[in-house]
Amino acid sequence: QVHLVESGGGLVQPGGSLRLSCAASGSIYSINGMGWYRQAPGKERQLVATITVGGRTNYADSVKGRFTISRDNAKNTVYLQMNSLKPEDTAVYSCNADLRRFYYDHVSTYWGQGTQVTVSS
Repeated sequence: QVHLVESGGGLVQPGGSLRLSCAASGSIYSINGMGWYRQAPGKERQLVATITVGGRTNYADSVKGRFTISRDNAKNTVYLQMNSLKPEDTAVYSCNADLRRFYYDHVSTYWGQGTQVTVSS
């Protein structure tokens, strides 16, 4: 079993900051890419940011310069620092990880349950 658990969501005023965490646990041999996605009500899920095992990052244009993705490989954890938050950032944020459960396993993508981020005054 593999579990991804997000934390750090909540209600914040426009211009504020939040830091999301996502910890992967269970039977894990190695983790490749990790990422954050979000889904607002009535909209499709969209990519927010991704990071490779080597630390190369990719961001959606809408969050560049405001959000920073990072990871701690020793802890199997990915973070999303969100600054200068806007009401349009309101969504359920979910993390994912491309990982192998065993050395002979193929790479599969696992998802967390998501954490709500609400930006409102």
